[in-house]
Amino acid sequence: MKGETQGKFAPQSFPTYLSVAQFPVMAHSPTTALPRALAPWMRTLLLMLALAASITLFTCGPCWSDPHEMMANFLFCLAFTVGLWLTNGFAVEWLNGYVSWKQQPVKRLILTLIVSLGGSLVVIFGLHFVYRVLYRGHDASVLLSAPVLRQLAFPIVITIICSLVMHSRAFLQGWREALVSNERLQKENAVSQYESLRKQVNPHFLFNSLNALTSLVEEDPKRAVRFIRQLSEVYRYVLDSQEQEVVSLAEELRFAESYLYLQRTRLGEGLDVAFDLPPAAALEQFMLPPLALQLLLENAIKHNATRTDQPLRIRVELDQAAQQVVVRNTLRPRRVSPEESTGLGLSNLQARYAFLSKQPVQIEQTATEFIVKLPVLEMVTA
Repeated sequence: MKGETQGKFAPQSFPTYLSVAQFPVMAHSPTTALPRALAPWMRTLLLMLALAASITLFTCGPCWSDPHEMMANFLFCLAFTVGLWLTNGFAVEWLNGYVSWKQQPVKRLILTLIVSLGGSLVVIFGLHFVYRVLYRGHDASVLLSAPVLRQLAFPIVITIICSLVMHSRAFLQGWREALVSNERLQKENAVSQYESLRKQVNPHFLFNSLNALTSLVEEDPKRAVRFIRQLSEVYRYVLDSQEQEVVSLAEELRFAESYLYLQRTRLGEGLDVAFDLPPAAALEQFMLPPLALQLLLENAIKHNATRTDQPLRIRVELDQAAQQVVVRNTLRPRRVSPEESTGLGLSNLQARYAFLSKQPVQIEQTATEFIVKLPVLEMVTA
């Protein structure tokens, strides 16, 4: 689907680990792309070498007199440093896909400690096995001896330091992304509210309404008066609700009825709309973004043919179990000119819901129907 056009809806995702920021080769010329892409890896490698050299310096002792022994200790320390760094790095990436720091900080902290320490212990004992059993030829029981266990204290400290660095970075990055995302959603919400207002005062909508009114004035003055009143109700509601984030479903329904009166007057028996909803009093507790229901009604009318012998059927229902307003219409697609549609209606509605709720707008299409499900926000009263 493009924008608000009724067609196949296929949301796309883009993995964060393929971003341009992480692969600068996509953003620079071929002559500079490779060095820029390798720069983060080179910095990490230099850091690992520096850490391994420092650990060797303070732990090697008498091995400085034996270059072969010194190199073996250095490689052992380097393997420790790289192994622990990679283990904690993969732990961060893996946990990021399952538990969010923002939404479940306590659970994330506990899982971080378990996964990080567990993985690090595997690396520590594995490297000790390679170094002491395979390289030096000691018996495997030496891994559980008191001297070796005491030596594990140092790599465990290194593990904790690596873990703190890795997971603190992940937490701060998630916190920063949450702030940026919230600011972006606020801007998108403001833009979508403006777009909803602009659509209702655009010349095309007003032109159709005035054309219908012109015919009524000559044929049925009483209906013309009612038409004018309903038109004024539409614009009054649009202006009154533009500063509100949510309105009650009852208000949306009253506005939809005014809007549909104008459309029925223009389209006659080519439009068949039915509501399967509880009494208005019961709808006061359910909240929607302003103009959400009307947007779906307009979308259905705009993108489908309306004929007296084959009317466009629209059904509006409240699924209280799923906490959704369901709007379904028959599919009879027609060509829409750029003047009639900006192609942003449903996209803006989805952006507003992303700002207001964790529940997304659901869009479905069958061979005969187009269906949109709007989550309702239940108002909690004290």
